[in-house]
Amino acid sequence: MPVWERTGRRAAGLCLGLMLSYTAACAAETDPLAFLRQVQAAARTLDYAGITVYQQGRMLQATNLVHRVDGTGERERQEVLDGAPQECLRENGMEQCLLPEHRLIVMRPAHSDHFPALLLGEDASIVRNYDWKSLDRTYRVAGRECAVSELRARDALRYSYRICTDLKNHLLLKAQTLDADGRLVDQVAFSRVSFGADIPPGALASRWDTRDWKLRTESNQPVDLTAQGWRFTPPAGFSPIAEVTRQMGPGRTVQHLVLSDGLAAISVFIETFDPKRDQNIRQGGLRQGAISIYRVRLASYWLTAVGEVPAQTVRNLVQTVQYLPQAAH
Repeated sequence: MPVWERTGRRAAGLCLGLMLSYTAACAAETDPLAFLRQVQAAARTLDYAGITVYQQGRMLQATNLVHRVDGTGERERQEVLDGAPQECLRENGMEQCLLPEHRLIVMRPAHSDHFPALLLGEDASIVRNYDWKSLDRTYRVAGRECAVSELRARDALRYSYRICTDLKNHLLLKAQTLDADGRLVDQVAFSRVSFGADIPPGALASRWDTRDWKLRTESNQPVDLTAQGWRFTPPAGFSPIAEVTRQMGPGRTVQHLVLSDGLAAISVFIETFDPKRDQNIRQGGLRQGAISIYRVRLASYWLTAVGEVPAQTVRNLVQTVQYLPQAAH
C-alpha cells in the first residue's frame, strides 16, 4: 500500500494541494453536509432534462422534467405523462400549473423541493437525525454511473434513504425511501437524462394553447399561528420552516405550517370546518406509500397533517395540537 494511503496527514495535504473542485470532492467523502450540499447544488445549477419515474407499490408515474439556469435564474418544466394531463412551468419563485381537462391555469408560489432536489430547511439538523454512510460501490441509473450512499434515520420518527448520485456532476439520479426494517417504501429515479447542449431547443415550451383558459391565482402571506392561539409540539428533530396563509381560490383560505428535519417535511393544514361541505369527511389516518396523512376536527377547524414520515409521527403531532384562542394576542 502506498505511503499516502496509510498516512491521514499526507492524504489531507494531497486534497489541499489540488484544484478547488477536487478539494470539495475530498471533503464530501467524509463530511455528510458537504456531500449533501454538493448534491443539492447540482439540482439547482445544472441544465438537465429527462424522464423521472416514481414508484409506490404497484403504482408508477412518469414525468417529463426539464431544468435550465440562465441569466434570468432557474426555469423548469414538469409534465405528468400518466393519468390526467398536467404541466407546471416554473420561473424562479413562481409557477403556473396547466390543467387541460379544466382549461385552467393556476398561478402560485413555486414548489422547488421535488426530485432531484434533496434538502429542506436547516440542513445542519440532518447530522443530528441521520447517519450518512457511503456504500463504496457504484450503480448504473439511466445509463450513467452513480455512487450509492445511505442516510440512516436515528429513530422511528422518520424514514431512511438510499441515494445514487452521478459520479461526474453529483446530480441525484435515484432515491429510495426505506422503513425501519430496511424495506423499500417508494422510489424515484431518472429513466432517461441528458445534460447541457444535449437538451433539445424549446424543451421548456408548453405544448398547450392556453389563450382562452381561465386563470386562478393562489397566494401565500406570512402568519403567526402562535399569536392566533395555536400550540404545536413538533416531533423530535423537526422545526418550523414556514407559516403562511394560503389563498386557494375564491372563498377558501388555509393556514399552512411546514416542519422539517432537513430531509423530510410535514405540512399541517388548518381550515375552517364547513358543516355543509365537510359532514362526510372522515377523521383518522391514511397512508399512501411513504406519505402519511392524519386528520382531526378541533373546535371549528379541520387539522390535516401530511408528510413523508411514518404514520405514528403525523398522528402524534396532530393529537398534541392545542387551540387556545384566549391566549391569542
